[in-house]
Amino acid sequence: MKVKRAIVREPSLSYTQCVSSHPLHHTVSLEKARLQHINYCDTLLNLGLELIKLPPKKEYPDSCFVEDTAVVFGNRAFITRMGVQSRRGEDKEVEETLKEYFLTKRATEPATLEGGDVLHLPNGLICGITQRTNKLGAKQMEDWLQVQVDTITNPNIVHLKSHMKYLGNNTMIISDEYDGHPLLQGLNLLIIHKKESYLVNCLSIGNTVIMSNTFNYAQNVVTEAGFEVISLEMSEFEKCQGALTCLSIIF
Repeated sequence: MKVKRAIVREPSLSYTQCVSSHPLHHTVSLEKARLQHINYCDTLLNLGLELIKLPPKKEYPDSCFVEDTAVVFGNRAFITRMGVQSRRGEDKEVEETLKEYFLTKRATEPATLEGGDVLHLPNGLICGITQRTNKLGAKQMEDWLQVQVDTITNPNIVHLKSHMKYLGNNTMIISDEYDGHPLLQGLNLLIIHKKESYLVNCLSIGNTVIMSNTFNYAQNVVTEAGFEVISLEMSEFEKCQGALTCLSIIF
């Protein structure tokens, strides 16, 4: 399915208070984050997407990471229930927006689910059971979206999408710890060493893959696989344990 739109939200005045265990969290620059976000949005516009810009939410420092608030598939959208309680409430405007395009339903307690744990493949989804998402969240999502949801359990990670991402053309980029996973059989795997694994969380639009500019090896691997790579500086989002997919809901 060709994507047409992206929901985005710029970092708010409270962004530097984001939930993060990154060692450089204390150095987050709001000014620089906003500039990087502008460049991100401009890139999506240049790739032909219509941007739906939500207002910043000062009461929610992590609210620019809109991906976590909802999962869309087919003609349905599932509004998540965040694993981090302080983030619950970020979804209000997202839900109102998605209702214009999709049938919507919300996750219910005690389910937890964040969009950063959900990978879209052509015929189904893979959901991480992680620090932020539980099995009930995955099951409620499967029931509502009416699509097969396979799961990968790793309670030591925040989001599965930081470790694997489907790019299109039967190709998946993964961190090396998931090499050989049975759910990935039959896919062309682009395996990235742990030291460059931040680049695994990249954003594919058609044959173009947007990646962080941090390392060269991962970008070269994706280019050699036949994709066009656009490189963006993402430093201020990395410090808040966010990346390229986190900043939008694409549909």
